[in-house]
Amino acid sequence: MRIDIISVVPALMSSFFEHSICKRAIQSGLVDVQLHDLHDYSSKKFRQVDDYPFGGGAGMVIAIEPLSTCLDHLLAQRSYQDIIFLSPDGQCFNQSMANQLSLSENLLFICGHYKGIDERIREKYVTKEISIGDYVLSGGELAAAVCADAIIRLLPGAIGDESSALTDSFQDGLLAPPVYTRPASFRGMNVPDVLLSGHEKNIEAWRHEQSVKRTQERRPDLLQ
Repeated sequence: MRIDIISVVPALMSSFFEHSICKRAIQSGLVDVQLHDLHDYSSKKFRQVDDYPFGGGAGMVIAIEPLSTCLDHLLAQRSYQDIIFLSPDGQCFNQSMANQLSLSENLLFICGHYKGIDERIREKYVTKEISIGDYVLSGGELAAAVCADAIIRLLPGAIGDESSALTDSFQDGLLAPPVYTRPASFRGMNVPDVLLSGHEKNIEAWRHEQSVKRTQERRPDLLQ
């Protein structure tokens, strides 16, 4: 898989991909992540990429010319299953979407900044708009990193035990059950006996019961 990310401040994300699962996936060749500085595609004297919005109002807007030039440059090299704009008014990102996007060969993320991007970019290039929550960030960089991490960890080989990702919260529409590790007793708090029993069928039944219970308590909307 290849992931291209267009950003006004790519340095915000560079260190993110130099650690943990993302780093290992990149080093092993499972994914190629390329960050593109939008300023490199500006024709302005001081590499300016923003301008005032027509009609007035507060804030600046990412201009159409540098972003269009960057997109055309990338599209001339490969096709993308999706060109994704990270935006507060996009579809809310979830595990199902991460699963679907992890099957892609090439993905392109556009990070918004300032008051957003020229609407004509959204109309001509963008195939999907994603939000990571009902709040506003200073830019789409953190959102792009969140989405990339959720996608990359699903790639076969990215996690040592591939079955681990399949038991994460939301994979089956439920929250994950409680987990415990050694010691079995700590300061008067004990691990449930069923987890120490070695009885696989009973353990799985307990975990499912706990998943349903936790979902009912914390995210009843998921059961609807």
